[in-house]
Amino acid sequence: MHLPRPSRSPWRELVLVASLLACGVCQASGQISITSSPTIEGFNASLELQNVPQGVQEYSWHRGKKDSADSMIISYRPPSGAWQPGPMHSRRENVTAEGRLVIRDALLNDTGSYTVRVDLGDKTQRATGWLEVQEWGDDPGISANTTSVVEYGDPMAAFCHTNVTDATRIRWYVNSAEASGNARVAISPDGKTLLLLQPSRFDITIHCTVANVVGFPQRSNSLFLKVAYGPDSVMLKTRPSMFSGVLPAEVGSAVLLECSSSSSPRPTYSWIHNGSLLSSAASLSFPSLTWEQMGRYRCIAESPVTQLRFYRDVRIQRPRKDHPCGRARVLPLGALAGVLHRDDGPGRSLPLWSPDLHPRHSFVHQEKPGYISVHLRLGGGDQM
Repeated sequence: MHLPRPSRSPWRELVLVASLLACGVCQASGQISITSSPTIEGFNASLELQNVPQGVQEYSWHRGKKDSADSMIISYRPPSGAWQPGPMHSRRENVTAEGRLVIRDALLNDTGSYTVRVDLGDKTQRATGWLEVQEWGDDPGISANTTSVVEYGDPMAAFCHTNVTDATRIRWYVNSAEASGNARVAISPDGKTLLLLQPSRFDITIHCTVANVVGFPQRSNSLFLKVAYGPDSVMLKTRPSMFSGVLPAEVGSAVLLECSSSSSPRPTYSWIHNGSLLSSAASLSFPSLTWEQMGRYRCIAESPVTQLRFYRDVRIQRPRKDHPCGRARVLPLGALAGVLHRDDGPGRSLPLWSPDLHPRHSFVHQEKPGYISVHLRLGGGDQM
């Protein structure tokens, strides 16, 4: 009698396939392998072992793809802690307790294949890996589309010249501080270009670094920037002092006007007197003021590089006669002979005695080279 074959469940087949795959993964994960990272000549190199099983009786490292006796570098027996050098040993190699091969002061000709034989007592496993030893490369180069810029003007671009393709190994520095993407700085995705979007007068140097295969940063030269800025404003210094843009002065008196501004490069100056160009000097000096030299003066500071211009106005005029202070006089020191006074410092009301003045009169003392500015004050309290 023929009995029908039992039907096969699809779930059972899936479980069987999954079990076989899992077993395959276990077998693959149990096989030793070698990993290494590139190193630079003169640094230590190492070849690491992965998936090392328990109970290792001996690690034997060989130069090349074979584990023959004549290619052995060194062997190590963990149970006894004994090392045995081979024909390829150069006194720079050693094996750690974990089976890692370490090569001190690696040389360029250390580059190549290495094979390890791991004796487990009842069986042996082998693996071959590759070690790369590189020369200490040249420092990265640097260039720019320009190094002369205008503050807050057009952006500038700097370029880091390197063969490195990993952007994470490239760093940019502005004024020795590491730069990252922000409102002023943009860095290209490959890390090799920096855009200084808003140059500032405080931006002086730019350089880049590239981390080599051992993580040591190699530095480029520095780019020195020349940032043009200003003028920011115009400062006007006068003698005598001006108040609210007015400089009171009598005909025949000495007057000095000095114009200055913060700018790089240095700004050019021009003086306009009553609407006409007078001078391109930074200061004007009138040893003995004339009627023709009265009027409005404008100092203009401008930069042809930044194309910025600022100005400041001052008016030279006689003191107002309708104001009590209009009777203030500038007297030579000799004119005060016989007048009793004491120096209590600039801007102080000082007692004054003179046969020509009421006893309650006083004056304000202001020092100048060779002169005293005398401001009379009436006994009734009116200011002069």
